[in-house]
Amino acid sequence: MLEMLQYGFLKNAFLAGGMIALIAPVIGVYIVLRRQSLVAETLSHVSLAGVALGALLGYYPMLTGMVAALFGAMLVDTLRRSFRSYSELSIAILMSGGLATALVLMSMNQGVSRSFTSYLFGSIIAVNATDLMVMAGVLVLCALFFFFLWRPMYVLTFDEETAEVSGIPTRWLSLAFSLLTGLVVAVSMPIVGVLLVSSLMVLPAAIALRLSKGFTLAVVLAVVIGLVGVMSGLTLSFYQDIPPGGTIVLVLIGILIAVLALKRLVLFFQTRFGSKEDAGLLASKTVEER
Repeated sequence: MLEMLQYGFLKNAFLAGGMIALIAPVIGVYIVLRRQSLVAETLSHVSLAGVALGALLGYYPMLTGMVAALFGAMLVDTLRRSFRSYSELSIAILMSGGLATALVLMSMNQGVSRSFTSYLFGSIIAVNATDLMVMAGVLVLCALFFFFLWRPMYVLTFDEETAEVSGIPTRWLSLAFSLLTGLVVAVSMPIVGVLLVSSLMVLPAAIALRLSKGFTLAVVLAVVIGLVGVMSGLTLSFYQDIPPGGTIVLVLIGILIAVLALKRLVLFFQTRFGSKEDAGLLASKTVEER
């Protein structure tokens, strides 16, 4: 580990990965509970179009990617309210539109195809000092958002109607959360890659929700799992010379499979050797979880 930190680009990668792992799983718990898991995937495609536009015009790609992600977040929220009965339409429209725009813009700038590969699949050498400062700014913004709006977001996530009756400005709060999601997606792209960035949000949340019974504990567990996945993935990526995005996601999938298998094993032993009352309770709980 100490040997790796002798390289400056690896220090940047681990710093960036640590910051992303602190914020992406928190956002992920909310979007999973709000049944909006594909929102992050959609915003990553829209953000890629912004990166392509920035590269074409000679601007800082992460900045243009963030602007595109913010624009996409506003569109997702607007289209979701316009098609209340078919809310998934906004996802399909923006996902295909963002990817199509990115492909057209990339075809107009053949000279940057290599740098786009790092945005598609992630790279441990893609993070520079400017990226770190932008990530730190987004991390502070996320911390302030959840410090002041933790309770309203909790109510909005579990019962939007109750939130409205309670006087919470649900529309503006939902829009602010979507914008924050867009920013996190945009700054996560250099490490995880646009094609896998949503996995860094959804997988730690899915594992944590499987393990914990309370909301706060689920958020804490998701952050811990995210940190383990990112640090392990970056380490494996360095030693095996493989893309960090795919490695991080495979590590997280491995943790998910291990957790599911372990829960099955515990249920088996408790059903076989525990009391009949405990076995019945565990069996009914498992059926409910399915």
